[in-house]
Amino acid sequence: MLQERIVITGIGLTSPLGNDLASFREKLLAGESGVSTFPVRNMGDQPAGVCDFEQTKYQKRKEVRIGTRAGGIGIYCAHEALANAGLSLSEIDPSKVGVYLGITEHGNVETETEVCQLFDHYSEEVKYWSHHHNPRTVANNPAGEITINLGLTGPHYTVGAACAAGNAGIIQGVQMLSLGECDWALAGGVSESIRAYGIFAGFKSQGALAAHEDPTKASRPFDRGRNGIVVSEGGCIYVLERLKDALNRGANIIAEIMGYRINSDGTDYVLPNPERQEQCIRQALDRAEIEASMVDLVSSHATSTPQGDEQECKALRNVFSEETGTLINNTKSFIGHSMGAAGALELAGNIPSFIDGTAHGTINLDDLDPSCALPGLVMNEAKEKKGGINVILNNSFGMLGINSVLILKKFVG
Repeated sequence: MLQERIVITGIGLTSPLGNDLASFREKLLAGESGVSTFPVRNMGDQPAGVCDFEQTKYQKRKEVRIGTRAGGIGIYCAHEALANAGLSLSEIDPSKVGVYLGITEHGNVETETEVCQLFDHYSEEVKYWSHHHNPRTVANNPAGEITINLGLTGPHYTVGAACAAGNAGIIQGVQMLSLGECDWALAGGVSESIRAYGIFAGFKSQGALAAHEDPTKASRPFDRGRNGIVVSEGGCIYVLERLKDALNRGANIIAEIMGYRINSDGTDYVLPNPERQEQCIRQALDRAEIEASMVDLVSSHATSTPQGDEQECKALRNVFSEETGTLINNTKSFIGHSMGAAGALELAGNIPSFIDGTAHGTINLDDLDPSCALPGLVMNEAKEKKGGINVILNNSFGMLGINSVLILKKFVG
């Protein structure tokens, strides 16, 4: 059980399927892929999830130019989340707002770009190196850019947790609220990964980069024909509050956080460990003080890699049987893998199921891999759950063996 009851009162996002939750959800239910292509240095056009939000909605052109793509995504999402929560900065104490952003990596985009410019155009003359380089590449940059843009004076930092970072950012916000370090937490994750050549090259060298003649079919978790990750960008930030504070200000409560857990495999740099993933799920259930049978929907992490999907399925089968009646879906099949934003963004896509009682499908699942067969797997088309959806469990795992699980429930006053 959590020390304090923590609730979500606002959501702001940008994704390859839209720049607000309503648009995102509508396309998920319709089975529409958001994957297109993106030009990658020395690799040509690659399947990718690309966001198209209005960068100058909350930033001046000069600020966009000086800042980073991850920072810009974070600024957009933070403004949208605050508006969604009905919070005006003029009415709250900026020192009481904490910013906790999950990231997979940061600084790669800026460093690669500047190195290439230096070698291609300036004969390696260091005097042409951007004086903005250091503030752009420090690890806290995306969270810090939000505080500067919004004039926030509370704590801020990023949480480096590989592809478990979206969940980890939310969990950090929950913990800081419980400790009384802030009264509002802007928490979630961001990613600018499609602009980093090294991300694509690294996955390709591992044999883990998706390839398909039709980019909309490149991300295909659990399918026998899956061949790797579709790299995506995006962001999702939540406004988190203590329940008592949210009730006092008459906030619209979207969902309540029941439990969470982060653990480590301790076994391999890349290959997931299903035993530790299962342990993470069970420990999150224990903290939430619920049985597996009470979980109505699992948002799976599966990235469309041959080994990774299979390993997660082993863990899921050990926890959720036919008897639990739990539905399982996957959002990466629609938008690819948004790295540090993945956990937060995929959770957001499923939160509206508390209202409509429906789990979106897992698209591109044309030939189910027997090793990925799961009880309750929602294949291709959305499925309504008899009795509604009241509890969601969100998996998010990452390299170096970091696992995170977050459990939400429908708020009933």
